[in-house]
Amino acid sequence: MPMPKDIGVIDLMLAVPGDDNSHFYEWIKPMLMDKQSHEMFKMPAQYMFKDIPQIDGQDDYVAYTVAQMDKHGIDRAMIGVGPYAEQHKEALRRFPDRFFACYEANPNNGMEEVRTIVALKEEFDIKAVTASPAMICPPVPVNDKKWYPIYAKLVELDIPFCPCMGIPGPRLPFGPQKVELLDEVLWFFPELNVVTRHGCEPWTDVAWKMMLKYPNLHYMTSAFAPKHYPKDIVHFANTRGSDQVMYAGYFPMGLSLDRIFREMPDVPFRDEVWPKFLRENALRVFKLDK
Repeated sequence: MPMPKDIGVIDLMLAVPGDDNSHFYEWIKPMLMDKQSHEMFKMPAQYMFKDIPQIDGQDDYVAYTVAQMDKHGIDRAMIGVGPYAEQHKEALRRFPDRFFACYEANPNNGMEEVRTIVALKEEFDIKAVTASPAMICPPVPVNDKKWYPIYAKLVELDIPFCPCMGIPGPRLPFGPQKVELLDEVLWFFPELNVVTRHGCEPWTDVAWKMMLKYPNLHYMTSAFAPKHYPKDIVHFANTRGSDQVMYAGYFPMGLSLDRIFREMPDVPFRDEVWPKFLRENALRVFKLDK
């Protein structure tokens, strides 16, 4: 079956662009060691993304983003709140029916980070806490004890944890994002829903095997153009994992929505998988109003 139309796609990774998007990566810069990453790249993994969207000169970037969503049938999108996110807060205020919030956590902040999560849940009703374990300074592997107060609070608040897993695009050590490290977390926190970001490569075989083992583990396709979706993940979605794989884009950080939805119809999902992948799994896991 071809990709269905008018399904009301949920995009689990999107940002509102601006005249200068360098603030997207300010928090990563303390960990970057090479000159090229600091001085030549527009984003830390630019060597991997050859067609980064060029967007400038818009009078209203929030309205522009909503128009792009409308163009491609995206009903709602998850955007981050926290430092450098004033435009996202504006988007949430202006279009609460189109955007929902997440927060990028840093466990190095201890209990203060737990209090921040609670406050953002109250203010913005955040639907997820995201993480880049290899990119925060200092890095914190997902099974490190520093994360455990956050995991416990997420179980209490009943919201998912969404860590980047796999070798990071930016030139940083990948150790904190080895997929196998989630095994301990999923075992000890069976009530914690975990949704991996950024592909889990090169350990996608470990990722799908762990999803088979743990029903509270899920996978989103963020930062991957559809033609590069890992074949074993697509196969898993088409067989026993249709409830655990879901769509996320990467606009405007590395991919245009035009490219994503031009390539999407060629992904060989089975008929019954498409609605789950594009919408239903996100509604359920992130507890969104239908």
